[in-house]
Amino acid sequence: MNTEPPKHKMVHFPNMVNALPSGSGEFRRVLWTGLYSQVVLMTIPVGGDIGEEVHTVDQALTFTSGKAKATVGGEEKDVEAGDLVIVPAGTQHQFVNTGPTPLILYTIYSPAEHNPTTVHKTKEEGDELEESGKDEAPEWSQKSKKENKDAGLV
Repeated sequence: MNTEPPKHKMVHFPNMVNALPSGSGEFRRVLWTGLYSQVVLMTIPVGGDIGEEVHTVDQALTFTSGKAKATVGGEEKDVEAGDLVIVPAGTQHQFVNTGPTPLILYTIYSPAEHNPTTVHKTKEEGDELEESGKDEAPEWSQKSKKENKDAGLV
Protein backbone atom coordinates (compact mmCIF):
# COMPACT_ATOMS: atom_id res chain seq x y z
CA MET A 1 0.00 0.00 0.00
CA ASN A 2 1.37 3.39 -1.00
CA THR A 3 1.99 6.12 1.58
CA GLU A 4 2.59 8.81 -1.05
CA PRO A 5 -0.13 11.12 -2.41
CA PRO A 6 -2.33 9.25 -4.91
CA LYS A 7 -1.49 9.11 -8.60
CA HIS A 8 -3.86 10.59 -11.15
CA LYS A 9 -5.42 7.27 -12.14
CA MET A 10 -8.50 5.19 -11.40
CA VAL A 11 -8.67 2.93 -8.37
CA HIS A 12 -11.33 0.26 -8.84
CA PHE A 13 -12.96 -1.95 -6.19
CA PRO A 14 -15.43 -4.15 -8.07
CA ASN A 15 -18.74 -5.17 -6.52
CA MET A 16 -18.08 -3.31 -3.24
CA VAL A 17 -21.69 -3.29 -2.07
CA ASN A 18 -22.50 -6.92 -2.79
CA ALA A 19 -19.26 -8.81 -2.31
CA LEU A 20 -17.19 -7.40 0.54
CA PRO A 21 -15.00 -10.09 2.09
CA SER A 22 -17.26 -11.35 4.87
CA GLY A 23 -14.49 -13.60 6.12
CA SER A 24 -11.85 -10.86 6.38
CA GLY A 25 -12.24 -10.58 10.13
CA GLU A 26 -10.03 -7.48 10.36
CA PHE A 27 -11.57 -4.72 12.42
CA ARG A 28 -10.17 -1.97 10.16
CA ARG A 29 -8.29 -1.91 6.85
CA VAL A 30 -7.56 1.26 4.90
CA LEU A 31 -8.28 0.61 1.22
CA TRP A 32 -7.33 3.98 -0.25
CA THR A 33 -6.17 7.41 0.90
CA GLY A 34 -6.55 10.52 -1.23
CA LEU A 35 -5.76 14.18 -0.81
CA TYR A 36 -9.23 14.90 0.63
CA SER A 37 -10.77 11.55 1.60
CA GLN A 38 -10.06 7.99 2.70
CA VAL A 39 -11.89 4.67 2.17
CA VAL A 40 -11.77 2.16 5.03
CA LEU A 41 -13.24 -1.36 5.30
CA MET A 42 -14.47 -2.42 8.75
CA THR A 43 -15.70 -5.72 10.16
CA ILE A 44 -17.40 -5.57 13.56
CA PRO A 45 -17.81 -8.98 15.24
CA VAL A 46 -21.12 -10.21 16.65
CA GLY A 47 -21.79 -8.23 19.83
CA GLY A 48 -18.91 -5.85 19.05
CA ASP A 49 -18.92 -2.13 18.44
CA ILE A 50 -16.94 0.59 16.71
CA GLY A 51 -16.40 2.49 19.96
CA GLU A 52 -18.01 5.71 21.10
CA GLU A 53 -15.98 8.49 19.51
CA VAL A 54 -15.88 11.95 17.99
CA HIS A 55 -13.80 12.74 14.88
CA THR A 56 -12.56 16.06 13.57
CA VAL A 57 -13.46 14.85 10.06
CA ASP A 58 -16.72 14.02 8.27
CA GLN A 59 -17.59 10.33 7.95
CA ALA A 60 -20.02 8.43 5.71
CA LEU A 61 -20.65 4.77 6.55
CA THR A 62 -22.22 2.32 4.06
CA PHE A 63 -23.38 -0.95 5.60
CA THR A 64 -23.03 -4.00 3.33
CA SER A 65 -24.02 -6.82 5.69
CA GLY A 66 -25.34 -7.28 9.19
CA LYS A 67 -27.44 -5.15 11.53
CA ALA A 68 -26.49 -2.48 14.03
CA LYS A 69 -27.77 0.08 16.47
CA ALA A 70 -26.46 3.48 15.33
CA THR A 71 -26.22 6.32 17.82
CA VAL A 72 -25.24 9.63 16.23
CA GLY A 73 -25.52 12.94 18.04
CA GLY A 74 -27.78 11.31 20.64
CA GLU A 75 -30.24 9.91 18.07
CA GLU A 76 -30.62 6.11 17.85
CA LYS A 77 -31.61 4.18 14.74
CA ASP A 78 -31.46 0.55 13.62
CA VAL A 79 -29.34 0.19 10.47
CA GLU A 80 -28.70 -2.72 8.12
CA ALA A 81 -27.14 -3.73 4.82
CA GLY A 82 -27.89 -1.11 2.17
CA ASP A 83 -28.05 1.81 4.63
CA LEU A 84 -25.84 4.91 4.57
CA VAL A 85 -25.22 6.99 7.70
CA ILE A 86 -23.50 10.39 7.70
CA VAL A 87 -21.60 11.52 10.79
CA PRO A 88 -20.62 15.21 10.59
CA ALA A 89 -17.26 16.22 12.08
CA GLY A 90 -17.50 16.88 15.81
CA THR A 91 -20.50 14.55 16.32
CA GLN A 92 -20.37 11.82 18.97
CA HIS A 93 -21.23 8.43 17.47
CA GLN A 94 -21.31 4.70 18.15
CA PHE A 95 -22.33 1.63 16.12
CA VAL A 96 -23.06 -1.66 17.90
CA ASN A 97 -23.47 -4.93 16.00
CA THR A 98 -26.90 -6.26 17.03
CA GLY A 99 -27.14 -9.05 14.45
CA PRO A 100 -26.17 -12.73 14.38
CA THR A 101 -23.36 -12.16 11.81
CA PRO A 102 -20.39 -9.78 11.50
CA LEU A 103 -21.30 -6.19 10.64
CA ILE A 104 -19.43 -5.20 7.48
CA LEU A 105 -19.20 -1.67 6.21
CA TYR A 106 -17.00 0.70 4.37
CA THR A 107 -16.56 4.23 5.56
CA ILE A 108 -15.32 7.34 3.85
CA TYR A 109 -13.50 9.89 5.98
CA SER A 110 -13.02 13.40 4.66
CA PRO A 111 -10.22 14.24 5.08
CA ALA A 112 -8.27 11.09 6.01
CA GLU A 113 -8.37 9.81 9.60
CA HIS A 114 -5.84 6.93 9.51
CA ASN A 115 -2.40 6.03 8.20
CA PRO A 116 -2.70 4.72 4.59
CA THR A 117 -1.14 1.37 5.61
CA THR A 118 -3.46 0.79 8.57
CA VAL A 119 -4.66 -2.75 9.23
CA HIS A 120 -6.09 -3.36 12.71
CA LYS A 121 -6.98 -6.98 13.42
CA THR A 122 -9.04 -5.99 16.49
CA LYS A 123 -10.72 -2.91 17.97
CA GLU A 124 -8.29 -3.09 20.90
CA GLU A 125 -5.29 -2.99 18.56
CA GLY A 126 -6.79 -0.01 16.73
CA ASP A 127 -7.53 1.85 19.97
CA GLU A 128 -3.98 1.27 21.23
CA LEU A 129 -2.33 2.46 18.01
CA GLU A 130 -4.57 5.53 17.80
CA GLU A 131 -3.99 6.49 21.46
CA SER A 132 -0.21 6.10 21.08
CA GLY A 133 -0.18 8.33 17.97
CA LYS A 134 0.95 5.48 15.68
CA ASP A 135 -2.13 5.62 13.42
CA GLU A 136 -2.17 9.17 12.10
CA ALA A 137 -3.29 10.41 8.69
CA PRO A 138 -0.37 11.48 6.49
CA GLU A 139 0.55 15.14 6.52
CA TRP A 140 -0.08 15.43 2.77
CA SER A 141 -3.73 14.40 3.30
CA GLN A 142 -4.33 17.33 5.66
CA LYS A 143 -3.24 20.15 3.33
CA SER A 144 -5.51 22.82 1.90
CA LYS A 145 -6.61 22.89 -1.73
CA LYS A 146 -4.31 25.87 -2.30
CA GLU A 147 -1.31 24.04 -0.80
CA ASN A 148 -1.99 20.98 -2.98
CA LYS A 149 -2.40 23.12 -6.08
CA ASP A 150 0.82 25.03 -5.34
CA ALA A 151 2.61 21.67 -4.88
CA GLY A 152 1.33 20.48 -8.29
CA LEU A 153 -0.79 17.71 -6.80
CA VAL A 154 -4.07 18.96 -8.31
